[in-house]
Amino acid sequence: MEETARRARAAAQILSGAPEATRNRALEAFKKHLLAQRVQIEEANSQDKADAEAAVKAGKLSNSLFKRLDVSGSKFDTLLKGIDEIINLPDPIGQVTYANQVSEGLDLYRLTCPIGVLLIIFEARPDAAVQIASLALKSGNALLLKGGKEAQRSNAALVAAMAAALKDVQLPTDCIQGVDTRTEVSELLKQDKYIDLVIPRGSNELVRSIKDASRIPVLGHADGICAVY
Repeated sequence: MEETARRARAAAQILSGAPEATRNRALEAFKKHLLAQRVQIEEANSQDKADAEAAVKAGKLSNSLFKRLDVSGSKFDTLLKGIDEIINLPDPIGQVTYANQVSEGLDLYRLTCPIGVLLIIFEARPDAAVQIASLALKSGNALLLKGGKEAQRSNAALVAAMAAALKDVQLPTDCIQGVDTRTEVSELLKQDKYIDLVIPRGSNELVRSIKDASRIPVLGHADGICAVY
């Protein structure tokens, strides 16, 4: 896993210098390759859903989790529209968020820049893989992505299509890498030399376990009454 993290770091260094036009072309390539692989992606998703349905009947998986696994039909179309929305976002890199004249001839600027390498762990919802990857690419960050085991085939097919799309614009395919198992995640959590930020998206138990297992900064969430807003 150290080699995986090292490759992600090398890819991040190239991606961080890519202009907005290149990053947007890469997102267009995402759409192209996802459409070209739609049959294979939906077939992989169908297999995941078949296994998940059996797990629901056996009482090993909740109905709510099962419903979030679908990435076919209209959900696939919505997924592609989401990429368009990200393309149309303003460039998040190089924005001046603070400026001050320290003294005559000496101006201080604070500019937005990529974080580097992200390790993002999420549960269920394979469409989130595309949303996360698109946002990471738009913001110039390399990505190590671990989805839920219930959608392992779907996630693998989606990540493979997006990684292949990067070749269209001469960006490293290592900008987006999938992670399959918890053991691999455990090893990556030790790679603080190469990974800059871990973002766990899931239960509070997941967030706590990630925080306890890594020296890498973790962007976790806390309990709250979100429904109020």
